[in-house]
Amino acid sequence: MSQGPVRAAIIPAPNQPIELQEFDTPALEPGAALLQTLFSEVCGTDVHLHHGRLTGVPYPLIPGHVSVGAIAAARGPITDVLGRPLHEGDVVTFLDVHETCNQCYHCRVTKQTTRCPARKVYGITYGAEDGLLGGWSDAIWMKPGVKMIPLPSELDPETFIGGGCGLVTALHAIDRGEVRLGQSVAVLGVGPVGQSAIAFAALSGASEVIAVGDPADRLAFARRMGATMTLGLDIPASDRAANVRNRTHGFGVDLVIEASGSPDAVSQGLDMVRDGGRVVVVGHYTDNGPVSVHPHWQINRKHVEIRGCWGSDYSHFHRAVELATRFGGRVPWREMASTRFPLEDAGKAVEAVEQQRVLKATIVPS
Repeated sequence: MSQGPVRAAIIPAPNQPIELQEFDTPALEPGAALLQTLFSEVCGTDVHLHHGRLTGVPYPLIPGHVSVGAIAAARGPITDVLGRPLHEGDVVTFLDVHETCNQCYHCRVTKQTTRCPARKVYGITYGAEDGLLGGWSDAIWMKPGVKMIPLPSELDPETFIGGGCGLVTALHAIDRGEVRLGQSVAVLGVGPVGQSAIAFAALSGASEVIAVGDPADRLAFARRMGATMTLGLDIPASDRAANVRNRTHGFGVDLVIEASGSPDAVSQGLDMVRDGGRVVVVGHYTDNGPVSVHPHWQINRKHVEIRGCWGSDYSHFHRAVELATRFGGRVPWREMASTRFPLEDAGKAVEAVEQQRVLKATIVPS
């Protein structure tokens, strides 16, 4: 790509219109690279960013934390985690989390790098003043040390970006839920995270995968992702729980994955899970408020295990690329990225996601 000004869509401040600005092409230091952006997603996090619902965000901001691009320039030899050299023209994605310290209690003792207080995230905690560190731009600056993952030639980039951050987040949630062959799973929420959680539960060998949510077209898509039963929110919560128990011989599901972001879904999930089952809460990336839970009836007496799931690490991105390559012809991730927007219409893309007119919006700069 040319070395002239680079266009980027920015959120200047919470609840302000998204606008285009031009940035200088960065001078690359050793170990750095520049990607020509092919695709960048618009997810629920970007809606929250636009409304100022995440703390510590340095506005103005170039959003876009999960992206795919072609290496346009690199300085010095750069390799992937397997030691394979990366070259100009290679199509890659990258771990959006950068600069975990590898020195703190979370990094070194508990091995929970997603909780490192020093972590920085492309498109979220890097501001526009830091440079081209978000995907809603013609180019993305890969700082030294950013972990790039080449997409195999047999993997359509649109398949990976169709899954996007929902793909890697759902993989983390499935890991936390420890799905076993023949078990039953209920996924609450049929947005991008929920859809991929449904697919991974089915691929993991779950005998029943029950999708709960709205609207109707997303429930229909959940069937294609692997759901064996769908329940809409027009059905009262008590009746949905009764339907789940009826489907599982009166016991409830082995695992509930809450991927909706609704506080009520957490309590409802506790009513759907069997005694001794597991509930993974992954949908509450932002503060959506509290909910009443009855500790005796919903947790203690049922001997239920509740697990949180925050963010993703490199392993989830690496495995997500491998899984999208292996199963992309079977799971319709690519169709989730069918609605494209140019940079000039980034604001319309956010509006479409917020109003649930699309399952996933994709920014395509050129």
